Amino acid sequence: MRAIDVTDLELLIAAVREAGGIARSGYEGVQKSWEKSKGNPVTETDLAVDRFLKERLCGARPDYGWLSEESTDTPARLSKARLFVVDPIDGTLAFIKRKPEFTICVAVVEAGTPVSAVVLNPMTQELFTAVAGGGARLNGQMIAVSARPQIEGCRMLVARDVIAHPAWPKPWPTMDIGKRSSIAYRMTLVANGTYDAMMALSSKCEWDTAAAALIVQEAGGVVSEHTGATLGYNQPKPLHRSVICAGPALHAAILERTGSLSLP
Repeated sequence: MRAIDVTDLELLIAAVREAGGIARSGYEGVQKSWEKSKGNPVTETDLAVDRFLKERLCGARPDYGWLSEESTDTPARLSKARLFVVDPIDGTLAFIKRKPEFTICVAVVEAGTPVSAVVLNPMTQELFTAVAGGGARLNGQMIAVSARPQIEGCRMLVARDVIAHPAWPKPWPTMDIGKRSSIAYRMTLVANGTYDAMMALSSKCEWDTAAAALIVQEAGGVVSEHTGATLGYNQPKPLHRSVICAGPALHAAILERTGSLSLP
């Protein structure tokens, strides 16, 4: 892997901050929305942020590939040494409902691994950043995952119906369960220790997790599928079966319960 050029991170920060202004304007004004597929909404603001980021980022790095939720995917990215992985608005339903739980997510991926990352909540002005080997930050201040080792009593971001599902071999212990619409926001709230863990046992796209995964890892946490498999990036089919992140000890404890699950 090449030495990380910090100017990549500076480029991401500047572009995402400006994109945040576009998102705030859409949040506060009248906008059009529709469904790309059942339960999969998109708005004109998603598309506006996507267009802006593609123009700004690819204009600055024309040799990088591009993978975004709101752009047509092509095999061209697979041959690129580096690429941008982008979710213009992660948590579109929250955006539509005027809930300040959505994020703008951008990562630079190299050799299947995120190496620079930014996640911004435009409404709360929480700017999470990371560069490989350089630690993770929230608004410029270093952050770290919690050291909590046990599941019982932990603060977990997870759907309540997942925890309550009768198929579990044994009930989950009592936890403080929270909810946020954006997957990336959930992950970054683990990175800064607001929550101890997050778990999503359904398929997630690479753009949902690429930026936040690096931020969690640089904050000392572990990110994987429910089996413990590493999340790879710039795959031909950019999907993961599930996402779990937490500090090392708690992550291991969660995998003891989830590792044998058979998910599509």
